[in-house]
Amino acid sequence: MKLRFEGDIQELLAGIQRLLPELDVQFSEDGIPVLVEGPLDTQDDALEVSYERGQGMIRFSKKHQFFRGLGLLVQHLRTGDDFRVLEKQQFDQIGPMFDLSRNAVLTVDGFKAILNKLALMGMNTVMLYMEDTYEIEGEPYFGYMRGRYTEEELKEIDDYADSFGIEAFPSIQTLAHLEEFLKWEPVKSYRDTKGALLVGSEQTDKLIEKMIESATAPFRSRKIHIGMDEAEELGRGKYLDLNGYQDRFDIMVSHLDNVLAAVRARGLKPMMWSDMFLKLASGKGDDYYDKETTIPEDMARRIPKDVDMVYWDYTHTEPEDYTKVIDNHRPLGCNLVFAGAVWIFNTFGVNYGLSLNASDVALQVCKQEGIREVYATMWGDDGNEGNPFAALLGLQLYAEHAYTEGTPSQAQLAQRVKLCTGVEMEAFLLLKDLDEIPGQEPNNAKQSNPSKFLLYQDVLLGLFDKQIEGLALNDHYAKLELAIQNKRDKNAALDYLFEMPEKLSAVLKRKSEIGIRLKQAYDTQDHATLRHIAEVELPAIAAAVTELRLAHRTQWLRMFKPFGWEVIDIRYGGVLTRLDTAAMRILDYAEGRIPRIEELEQERLVYSTTNRWNHKGVGWCSHYYRMASPNVFYHVLNPF
Repeated sequence: MKLRFEGDIQELLAGIQRLLPELDVQFSEDGIPVLVEGPLDTQDDALEVSYERGQGMIRFSKKHQFFRGLGLLVQHLRTGDDFRVLEKQQFDQIGPMFDLSRNAVLTVDGFKAILNKLALMGMNTVMLYMEDTYEIEGEPYFGYMRGRYTEEELKEIDDYADSFGIEAFPSIQTLAHLEEFLKWEPVKSYRDTKGALLVGSEQTDKLIEKMIESATAPFRSRKIHIGMDEAEELGRGKYLDLNGYQDRFDIMVSHLDNVLAAVRARGLKPMMWSDMFLKLASGKGDDYYDKETTIPEDMARRIPKDVDMVYWDYTHTEPEDYTKVIDNHRPLGCNLVFAGAVWIFNTFGVNYGLSLNASDVALQVCKQEGIREVYATMWGDDGNEGNPFAALLGLQLYAEHAYTEGTPSQAQLAQRVKLCTGVEMEAFLLLKDLDEIPGQEPNNAKQSNPSKFLLYQDVLLGLFDKQIEGLALNDHYAKLELAIQNKRDKNAALDYLFEMPEKLSAVLKRKSEIGIRLKQAYDTQDHATLRHIAEVELPAIAAAVTELRLAHRTQWLRMFKPFGWEVIDIRYGGVLTRLDTAAMRILDYAEGRIPRIEELEQERLVYSTTNRWNHKGVGWCSHYYRMASPNVFYHVLNPF
């Protein structure tokens, strides 16, 4: 397809040149004429795209809307029919938050690649969550060996985003979630607890000033997210030793005042996670989502009003769950921002069952409640085996909500994600089946992650075997492997995303139930089966794991910096060496060199009976070290 643009496109030209190859479109004097009008000074944030009688047109209010319009134009031109699309933006700001702190730090090129997709979607903001992954002059241990960004790298990302009219800005931590910095002995003076800063300290205040200055300097935006979520440790470590017991709300507000002083001095517009204030106000402990929470008037009066509060909610699927918590925020008197999620947390796949349902409800409520700024978080908890490119279908839903008054249809979502990413919606949805397996709640509502714990669990110890009895998971993963193979498109630029899920399915069709069969053969003294498992099946699993590791490594190094991959390498190494040891011990027993296999003598128990496990079937496990072994990985009373 060839296009010829008419109108003033000078400010759009760099972005156009970056996106046309994505769309398989060329500039040409003999191309379809496209009249470009904008940006227009209108109050309705309208985008109009049409093609009539051989003439295309894109009329827009804001720069970022043009690039969505360009995608819409190409999408409809491919049908060959005349058309007219009129959209009104429902949110002032809409975009993703990338977790760049859980080992997977996008390279600059990786960031640019995903910004191209966001531009076609019509996103206009992107938040970079960086706990310690940016440079601070004079603090060499801040982000040490963690893939931290240089100021020049962040400027390059900002420049690239700006070419599409996308506002990039930093999200940092100025209170808790700083374990990876505070673990170093040379910076212990900043530490209250393992992950929280020692507030009220002059040294800490100076550090925070340097954090704010360093994090914001590379960006055009004057916005900054100052964090402060999940700070339950606040005042309970060294601070307690120095100051005695102090009310956590008093400590929190005093610290917030100090942080905001540094923010205001630089002319910045702050936002922060809201959970600590609602938790402190709850009469039921630290319950963020307690529907009965009431913010006392004296608490509300002391909270500064020039900081936006970010309400985060990733799991609820009923409108009243959102409306009630939004109401709970109102007495704070601050502008309210919403953050939902696309669930790449703690899994090799994407929990699209929960993500799409929860996001659909949340975004509709946000429109009804007048919330004008919305983000989609993509956390990388516990090593970040997943990746944000796999979450593009979820981000597309956010984009379509942003330009649809009601709820976007499935057909609209499918058409748009195919145009913006080159991948079919059905292909993205296969990623959910890595975790959405037989025996669990519909749409994986409890965030089960068997793709991770079944890979990492030890075949001799079988920690999760009792949990999955009778679920025919080998069959499930064999069918999934075939489904992924059949749905892949070798001509799609993002087809490589499906190599690792396909290889993982090939592992789990062999490994998911091997521990159950191994225990049964041992209990019945079936030496022939034991020998076959040791000599044939375990080596086949090891070979499949090796292929998976290589596919995963290729994917990681294509989008992320190398720092953090060593963690995943070590995990794969653990799987492989334990398979080797298991084969050795089984053969030693089968051939009479040892009288028993003590690991297989142990009764298998259910891993957990909490509501996330439902006694049988699937469940959620948050930490690799709890998947791999029930024994001690580390035990630290003091950090050093």
